[in-house]
Amino acid sequence: MSAVLPYWRLSGFYFFYFSLLGATAPFLALYFDHLGFSPARIGELVAIPMLMRCVAPNLWGWLGDYSGQRLLIVRLGALCTLACFAGIFISHSYAWLALIMAAHAFFWHAVLPQFEVITLAHLREQAARYSQIRLWGSIGFIVAVVGLGELFDRLSLDAYPWALVLIMAGIVIASAWVPNAQPQFRPSSAGEGGFLRQLGRPGILAFYASVGLMQLSNGPYYTFLSLHLESLGYSRGLIGQLWALGVLAEIVLFMLMARILSRYSLRRVLLASFLITALRWLLLGNLADHLPVLLLAQVMHAATFGAFHAAAIHFVQRSFGDRQQGQGQALYAALAGVGGALGALYSGYSWSSLGPAWTFAIASLVALAAAAITFSRVPEERP
Repeated sequence: MSAVLPYWRLSGFYFFYFSLLGATAPFLALYFDHLGFSPARIGELVAIPMLMRCVAPNLWGWLGDYSGQRLLIVRLGALCTLACFAGIFISHSYAWLALIMAAHAFFWHAVLPQFEVITLAHLREQAARYSQIRLWGSIGFIVAVVGLGELFDRLSLDAYPWALVLIMAGIVIASAWVPNAQPQFRPSSAGEGGFLRQLGRPGILAFYASVGLMQLSNGPYYTFLSLHLESLGYSRGLIGQLWALGVLAEIVLFMLMARILSRYSLRRVLLASFLITALRWLLLGNLADHLPVLLLAQVMHAATFGAFHAAAIHFVQRSFGDRQQGQGQALYAALAGVGGALGALYSGYSWSSLGPAWTFAIASLVALAAAAITFSRVPEERP
């Protein structure tokens, strides 16, 4: 273990990385709507970066495990993300924007899975402190959604690409500040085998299936929540604050996560997050015009993202050997991308034809399916 944990350097990277997510999740669809695209085209454009998670994390994860150059991949990925996205200033045609979404996402999705391995390598036996570092990503998300929400109430959404470029530059600088660390390889046990053999152990595939379903159910939320709330009369500034409330609840959850995982199994935490997610989508689809209900639904983000993500990261770390950690984290990101892309696509097509209530109802059923798989297929085991 390193003599001194580089807490602030690791936390600073998460801050900027998730600031970018805070700039895209609530506002990307609003920006495409500002450019005049239909809900179907918006769903397709939002789905493209998620589809890149099907390919990019596995490719970069294999390369990271094979070469051991995870920090180099993080730094080059951050730089290439910025360079590719800067092409958005050239044209706003659908085909060009689709290319920009694909190109920058190919490198963006190379970054986080490899950085998760680096973070856990720094932590070593202090892995329970992961949530204390990761919560700074949530703080970055809040700063982005609140700040940009207020900004776009005062300025045109034409400023949106410039805001993203500045945040991406922050990711590049933060990646250069982080010191390297490698997992401490242990001798493989006789029955451990390679990545595919570990993947075939009981409950592992079921876990990854539930990951894909969970992200599919998030499709309407990340693609259309801001447009949904704007149509109900909420201002962009308030919409940003509502997104921030969800992430504030997530931060509180991250601060308590080490204690929660010491009392409950990963399976139980995942199962609870899926069930709360199913209820949350029903509330957003049917009662979002009532502010108290909307506030409650946003507080539920603590479970639907915070508990789910922290438990999933620990599940992957526990389930794979040291030399397969990068591939395990990459597969988690890839299946999340598949689910998220399908969720964005289906919500884009159903939003116009079925409306928000039915679109979120489908998402609720998908979350219940993830809960059923976890309940029936993932064995009970304390982390």
